Amino acid sequence: MASVHESLYFNPMMTNGVVHANVFGIKDWVTPYKMALLVLLSELGRAGAQLGLLERRRLNRLLLPLLQGPDMPLSRLRKAIEESCPHLASSVHIRLKLMAEGELKDMEQFFDDLSDSFTGTEPEVHKTSVVGLFLRHMILAYNKLSFSQVYKLYTALQQYFQNDEKKNGIDESDMELTNTEELEGKMEKEELDVPLREEEISCSGPLSQKQAEYFLSQQASLLKNDETKALTPASLQKELNNLLKFNPDFAEAHYLSYLNSLRVQDVFSSTHSLLHYFDRLILTGAESKSNGDEGYGRSLRYAALNLAALHCRFGHYQQAELALQEAIRIAQESNDHVCLQHCLSWLYILEQKIFDSCVLLEHSVNKSLHFGLPYLASLGIQSLVQQRAFAGKAANKLMDALKDSDLLHWKHSLSELIDISIAQKTAIWRLYGRSTMALQQAQTLLSMNSLEAVNVGVQQNNTESFAVVLCHLAELHAEQGYFAAASEILKHLKERFPPNSQHAQLWMLFDQKIQFERAMNDGRYHIADSLVAGITALNSIEGVYRKAIVLKAQNQMSEAHKLLQKLLIHCQKIKNTEMVISVLLSIAELYWRSSCHTIALPVLLQALALSREYSLQYLASETVLNLAFSQLILGIPEQALNILHMAIEPVLAHGAVLDKGCAMFLVAKCQVASAASYTPQKKIEALESAILNLNEAKTYFAKVDCKEQLRDVLYFQARLFHTLGKTQERNKCAMLFRQLHQELPAHGVPLINAFK
Repeated sequence: MASVHESLYFNPMMTNGVVHANVFGIKDWVTPYKMALLVLLSELGRAGAQLGLLERRRLNRLLLPLLQGPDMPLSRLRKAIEESCPHLASSVHIRLKLMAEGELKDMEQFFDDLSDSFTGTEPEVHKTSVVGLFLRHMILAYNKLSFSQVYKLYTALQQYFQNDEKKNGIDESDMELTNTEELEGKMEKEELDVPLREEEISCSGPLSQKQAEYFLSQQASLLKNDETKALTPASLQKELNNLLKFNPDFAEAHYLSYLNSLRVQDVFSSTHSLLHYFDRLILTGAESKSNGDEGYGRSLRYAALNLAALHCRFGHYQQAELALQEAIRIAQESNDHVCLQHCLSWLYILEQKIFDSCVLLEHSVNKSLHFGLPYLASLGIQSLVQQRAFAGKAANKLMDALKDSDLLHWKHSLSELIDISIAQKTAIWRLYGRSTMALQQAQTLLSMNSLEAVNVGVQQNNTESFAVVLCHLAELHAEQGYFAAASEILKHLKERFPPNSQHAQLWMLFDQKIQFERAMNDGRYHIADSLVAGITALNSIEGVYRKAIVLKAQNQMSEAHKLLQKLLIHCQKIKNTEMVISVLLSIAELYWRSSCHTIALPVLLQALALSREYSLQYLASETVLNLAFSQLILGIPEQALNILHMAIEPVLAHGAVLDKGCAMFLVAKCQVASAASYTPQKKIEALESAILNLNEAKTYFAKVDCKEQLRDVLYFQARLFHTLGKTQERNKCAMLFRQLHQELPAHGVPLINAFK
C-alpha cells in the first residue's frame, strides 16, 4: 500500500515525497480508480431509459460501496459491474481504453464534459445527491491540479489500464496451456496467493478522509456484529499500520487497532493502541471542540476508565483497581456523574472478585436510573439477577426483575441488551434444571430479528448471547440423545465463531463436554481421559471433576476420592454451589462402591439440603434418587419407592435421557426388592410392572448408546423372565446380554451397587 501511495505524485497533500501530517485535510483527490467510476457514472447517464428497472436497481445498490470503499483493480471493478449489467461494463471498458490509449486532451475533454451533467432544467444529476457530491469533489480536485500533476495522473491512468490488460493476457495464455500439471500448479498457486474475500475488503491504494472513515466504520461494525466477515487480525493490523504511517494522528485508527488486538488477546498492543487513541484525541483537540474546556479532562478520565476495563478483561485486577481509582479521582474533580456511574459499575465487577457486593450493585442501578443511563441500569439489573440466582433466590422473583429490565430495553430499543436478557433467562432455567423452559427461551432468541440496521449480508447475531444460547441448545439436544442435531449446531457455531474469534471458547468447551459424555456412555474411558486435558484448558474446575469421573469409572477409587475432596474444598471456597452438589453426589457413589453405605447417607443429605436451599430443583431430584438407591441398598425398598414417586416426575419432565433411564431402572429394582414380601399373585404383577419399567429404561439407554447400562438391564430382565417362567424371552435377553458382555470389560463390582 505504501508503494502505491508514493507513486501517485499528483496527490495535492504530498510535496517532495513527504506526506503532510494532515493528510486527511482534503476531502478527496483524483485517482485512476475514481476516474473509472466517473466513466461508469457518465455511461450510466448516457444509457438512460435503455437500462431495465432491475439493472438500474442493481447498479444503484452497487454505486454506494464503490464510491465509499477503497480503490480496487480495474478487473475487480469490471467484474462487479458485469454482475449488475454486462452491457454497461463493456461500454466502460471501451471508454477507458479510448482515453488511456488516446492523448492527454481526451482526459481534459472528459472532465469538461462532466460539468454538463448539472446543466439544463432537468439535470441528469442533482448537485446535493450522493453522486452529485462525488462528481463535484472530483471536478474540484482535478481543477486544482497543476499541469505536471495532470500529466502524472494521465500516466497513472495508462498504467492502471495496462495492468488490467496484462492480467487478462496472462489469463488467456493460461487457458491455452496443454500441460495439465502446469495448469493445476498455476491454479493452486493463484488460489493460495489471492484471498479474494480479504482483497475485496482491504485497502489497495491511498485513502481519502471519507474512504478511511468508511473503511474503519465498516471493520468496526463487522467486528461487533459479524467477525467472520471482517479482515483477519494480521491483515487488518497491516492495513491500520499503513493508514497510521501516512497519518499518525488518526485517533480512530488507533482505537480500531485496540479492538483488533483484543481479538488475539494481545495485552501489550491493545494497551499501546488504547493509550495512543486518547493521546491523539487530546493532541488533535477533537474532544475540546465538542466539549469546550472540559474536553481535555474528559479524555483523561475516560482513558483511565478504559485502561481499567482492559486490565480487568485480562485478569490484572490490581492494575485495574489503580486505573479505576485514577478515573474516579478525575471524575470527582470534574463533577462528572456519568463517568462516576461507569466507574461504579466497574468497581462492582472488581469487588465481586473478592466478596459479595450486592449493596454496591443496587446503589449503581438506582444512580443509573436517576441520571438517565438505561444501558448501565439494565446491565446492573442483569448482574444483580445473576448474583441472586447463584444465591438461590426464587425463579419467579428473578423473572420479575428481568421483566423490568426488558421494559427498559424495549423502551430505548437496546437490541444488544434484549439478546443478553434472553440468554440470561436461558442460563437461569438451565441452572434451576428446567430444560423445557430453557429450550423455549433459546428458540425465542434465535427467532428474533435485530432492531439495529446493518449492511446487507452482515449477520447481527454473531454476539456472545447467541453463542451462549446455541451452546445450551447443543447440550440440550445431546442430553436427549439427538447427537446428530447437536453436531449440526456445533458445526454452525464453528462457522459463525471461528477458533480465533473471541467467543470460540464457549463452543469449544461444550463440544469437549459432549464428546466426553458420549465416550463415557459408550464405555471408552481412554478416549474420555484424553478429552480431560482439553476441558481443563478451557475450564479447570470442569476438567478436574471429569478427571475424577474417569478415575471412578476405572475403579481407581482412592485417587478419585482425593481429587474430589480437593475439588470440594476449592468449590466451597469460591461458592460454586452447583459443582459442590455434583461433587458430593460423586463422593457418595464412591462410598457405595466401597460398600460404605451408611457413610454415604450424611453426604447425600448435605447435598439435598444445599440443592433445596439454592432452589436447584433438578439436582435436588437427582439427590433424592441417590437417597432412594441408598435405602434400597440398606434393605428398605418400600421407603425407597415412596420417595422415588416424589422425585421422578421432574427427572422425566426435564432430565437427560441417561438420567431418565437410570430413574426407571431404579424403580424396577425397588419394585423387585419390595415384591419379596408380597403374595404370589401380587408378586407376579409387581415383577411384570418391573419388566415394563425395564423396557422403558432400555429404550432410554439405547438412545444415548449407553452399553454398560443396557447390559445391566438385560441381565435384570433375564432374571425376571426366568422367575416368571418365560423361557423364550429369557433366552433372548440372555443372548443380547452375552453379546454386550463380551464386548465390554467387566468391572468386578456387583450389579446392585451401581446407580449410574
